[in-house]
Amino acid sequence: MKNRSKDEPEEDDMDGPAPHVVAMIDQNLKLVYSDLVREELPDRFKDLLAVLKAQDADKGASS
Repeated sequence: MKNRSKDEPEEDDMDGPAPHVVAMIDQNLKLVYSDLVREELPDRFKDLLAVLKAQDADKGASS
């Protein structure tokens, strides 16, 4: 039998965080990512997407 200190959780207690903690994490992640989704794409990224679309169009036309 393994000796545990009183500060170590029992194996049964290691199933994950409490439901209210999970709900809090979920809520905070949604707040962070909802703001991120609303941000506009940087111009450099838009330019790169335009170049890639043009390359795809050229490949499709030459097939």
